[in-house]
Amino acid sequence: MFGSKYNYERFSRNALLKDMARSKFGGAPEPGEDAPDFTLRSIDGEKIRLSDFQDEKNVLLTFGSVTCPATAASIKGITDLYDDYGDEVQFLFVYVREAHPGDELSAHSSMDEKAEAAELLRDEEGIEFPVLVDDIGGKVHRKYGKMPNPSFLIDKSGRIAFRSLSSRPNGLRDAIKELLQVQEQRGTDHAIVNGGEETAMPPMKTLLHAHRALARGGDDAIDNFSKEMGLPGRIALTGGRIARPVIEHPKTTLATAAAVAGVAGLGLFIGFQLRKKRFANLPYRMQSGRRLRPTGEDDYAVGI
Repeated sequence: MFGSKYNYERFSRNALLKDMARSKFGGAPEPGEDAPDFTLRSIDGEKIRLSDFQDEKNVLLTFGSVTCPATAASIKGITDLYDDYGDEVQFLFVYVREAHPGDELSAHSSMDEKAEAAELLRDEEGIEFPVLVDDIGGKVHRKYGKMPNPSFLIDKSGRIAFRSLSSRPNGLRDAIKELLQVQEQRGTDHAIVNGGEETAMPPMKTLLHAHRALARGGDDAIDNFSKEMGLPGRIALTGGRIARPVIEHPKTTLATAAAVAGVAGLGLFIGFQLRKKRFANLPYRMQSGRRLRPTGEDDYAVGI
């Protein structure tokens, strides 16, 4: 469970709230402090040491798992950032414990299992930058506060320039842009940017990704989440199932939605014009005060 034991056997709402009540970032390094060094292997077998990028490149370090709704909601935005800034910033993703283990994907009992889960995340989300696998006890994750889905922007000096509790892409984008601008204009490696941190909880759109993330854990993960979260959890799961076509096939679904919206809009416009023509033939127009008076050039039509 949460607390002294690192890996979750099952999701627990109360235990999660207790963990978050202690500290929003769980004791993670603060803006301006040195980023804890580590060495991990990627799922491709590459050995990566954080300090190797010091004096050479800024680093965006993100934590998460394949069953975490917050990860599912934010990772597309992170990969978009990689497309835009991958030449100037080193992106690293650290795979941690399962947020919602279940019958299909249980708590990790071996590094092989954890690596397979990390590969699933990479393949399903199209991650092109290194995905590193933390050890079973979450050694690196613990150093960075062990929250479900945080991100840390580490400047070339090896210090925290910005941290985001929920890896919100917009906030991270602003931080990266500011950091690169400050480094270019001032010729310095270190800067605290975009206010240093963003502590906002996951956005509402996270709920739209809840079902697809939990489904990776299996039916047990979905049932457990529903019981622990009650009515809000059931609403989130239902909304996620409905929204899944939009999430998985955004172009097709949005095109269909746009077409439907266009037809509906055209119908409203035609209806408005017909009403306008019909009322224009009347000798009087209704005014906001419900009075009737003859029509004239200065008259105005009340919303229909």
